Amino acid sequence: MELTALIVTVLNEAGTIDDLLESVCRQTRAPDEVVVVDGGSTDGTLARLHEWSTRLPLTIVSESANIARGRNLAIAHASAQLIAVTDAGVRLERDWLEQLLNAMAPDVDVVGGFFRADPRSVFERALGATTLPDDTDIDPDRFLPSSRSILFRRAAWQGVGGYPEWLDYCEDLVLDLALKRAGCRFAFAPRAVAWFRPRSSVRAFFRQYYLYARGDGKAGLWPKRHAIRYATYATAILLMVTRSPFRWLLLLGAVAYTRRPYARLQLRGLTSQQRLIAIAAVPTIRLAGDVAKMLGYPVGVAWRMRRAWTSRSSS
Repeated sequence: MELTALIVTVLNEAGTIDDLLESVCRQTRAPDEVVVVDGGSTDGTLARLHEWSTRLPLTIVSESANIARGRNLAIAHASAQLIAVTDAGVRLERDWLEQLLNAMAPDVDVVGGFFRADPRSVFERALGATTLPDDTDIDPDRFLPSSRSILFRRAAWQGVGGYPEWLDYCEDLVLDLALKRAGCRFAFAPRAVAWFRPRSSVRAFFRQYYLYARGDGKAGLWPKRHAIRYATYATAILLMVTRSPFRWLLLLGAVAYTRRPYARLQLRGLTSQQRLIAIAAVPTIRLAGDVAKMLGYPVGVAWRMRRAWTSRSSS
């Protein structure tokens, strides 16, 4: 059986790192190596990591780096040929690694695991339902796995040059697309679940999606998808400003846009007041996320244009 390394990057995760590493210790199939790159924590994360060295085959690397650089460093410090990747701030289902490895057939290069929300509040429950798909929503042939739950062969990672270190967000999607272009074969392991806590406030969620969209702009990802969003909101504003008789289409569009989040939203166990808060939060989250994306994307595009201009000027 091929050896497997689990790699993680962390930054100021003293409050969450124990949950992650405890879930690693409880895996039904333990990783042969665990490599953690600390990107310059100042909150005691490093001290917490060293305490786990007696329970895990742990290698700790400390270097100020972005996530992409940190992941590449972690893989470089590992010796295994199979690389499992997850994020700080999550806890892994007990058979997470086993499920990933079971799907890693001889003709497979990349296995995408899944991720689910682990909410602590009514807002976080609504946020998870609004922004995260169910596994039944996934088309395995088109799924681009997040690096909070993925397994790939070292050779595949090497073949595409690793994670793009010039990119601060969306680096995992860029890696996925590079692997796809290189002809790597993907499999989907929906039961390989990493649980993570959604952002706890609209402000934190807004910043998260702004940065994601900025990353899209930097990497040149999804231009048609972003163009459709701008066109849709421009049309909606035009219908409202002109008091068009077709304004009723806005209500129809809003219902369609929130249908899946409401289908995923679990209200069981909530009080009547909490249910109302959760229901009201869904359209608020949709709107906040879209505004954040529309603000972040052009910032990323401008960055990419400046980078291209600088590159041409220096050549």
